[in-house]
Amino acid sequence: MSSLRPRREDPPVLEEWYRRHLGPDIHDISSSGVHPYTFAEIRDLCRIPAADLDEIVMDDSVSQGGAGIRAAIADRYAGGDADRVLVTHGSSEAIALTLSALLHPGDRVVVQEGIYHSLGHYPRAAGCDVAELPAAAVRDGEIDPQVLAGLVTPGTAAVIVNFPHNPTGVSLSPQGLKALTERTAQTGATLVWDAATAEIAHRWEVLPDPAADGGDTVSYGTFSKTFGLPGLRVGWAIAPKPLLTATFPLRDRTTLFLSPLVELIAERAMRNADALIGARAAEARRNLAHLTAWTAEHEDLVRWIPPEGGVCALPVFRELERAGAGPEAVERFCLDLLARHRTLLVPGTAFGAPHGARLGFGGPEESFLAGLAGLSDFLRGRGAGR
Repeated sequence: MSSLRPRREDPPVLEEWYRRHLGPDIHDISSSGVHPYTFAEIRDLCRIPAADLDEIVMDDSVSQGGAGIRAAIADRYAGGDADRVLVTHGSSEAIALTLSALLHPGDRVVVQEGIYHSLGHYPRAAGCDVAELPAAAVRDGEIDPQVLAGLVTPGTAAVIVNFPHNPTGVSLSPQGLKALTERTAQTGATLVWDAATAEIAHRWEVLPDPAADGGDTVSYGTFSKTFGLPGLRVGWAIAPKPLLTATFPLRDRTTLFLSPLVELIAERAMRNADALIGARAAEARRNLAHLTAWTAEHEDLVRWIPPEGGVCALPVFRELERAGAGPEAVERFCLDLLARHRTLLVPGTAFGAPHGARLGFGGPEESFLAGLAGLSDFLRGRGAGR
């Protein structure tokens, strides 16, 4: 008889959905990132000749990340201070390492509603006392002052937020960010800021990284969302040096470091960020214009809050909302859409929103329009069937 007894834990809905349903020959209008570049495009845009790749010595890197990539990230986001940069396998590893080192059982932690699953998982796994920042409290670029004061109280250990928010696209204005940073500083709370899609803004200018000036702030970034390099699997954290040092024991026992080949590509991509992000942001804005017109044409079937940043939104389907449908209904809705029209959405159950779905507009324009057409036919067909 086998003694194998693996611990059972349900995987995040988001990742399990993609494992099961993301495949070839579909119109993927579900993603929270722009569509990926080819390596040939990266070599051209970032000026990486073959000779530079050939000169790489396939040796170890270091736990915090190589000097070149840390300097490139620091120059853009951390005021040039590379000592406060940790380079990781995607921002998911940065989240895991820093929150595991930062949080303790019994800590009071404020977590934004509907946040990316990893950001909510680690406070709960650590045994923290978690309070939720309601989505409705964020309006017109600011967190309701009364809600902010009531949630971020003296003794709060951390405030974990994601702006522009994935999946709704709701963001803060510069004034809203100022109010949040001032409140966390007043109460002694650590601000944990996920800026995965911060480089693409629609309503206000791109927000500065609140960790750039130092202080008790942790911010996360990634090449996966606005850079168009999800397959590079590189992310980072900017944080106080003592917190980064505290992550080394766990990292030394798990992933250790990145490949020097990956680090070189990431460094060149960061040094050419404006070119990479600019082209994809322009395409996303064209798609957002199409989506805005589409929602106006389908307002009898769909309602939404126009995204203020990033490349995704969370439309709510009125049919499901009126019926007060349970979470299984929107998952069945998305599966039927995929089966009938080869169009992929992520059900809102991945974000605690049972009547909507994440709709991404960062993909190729032609495919995006085809996906919207499939969704339109699907919605109209359901209405005719009733």
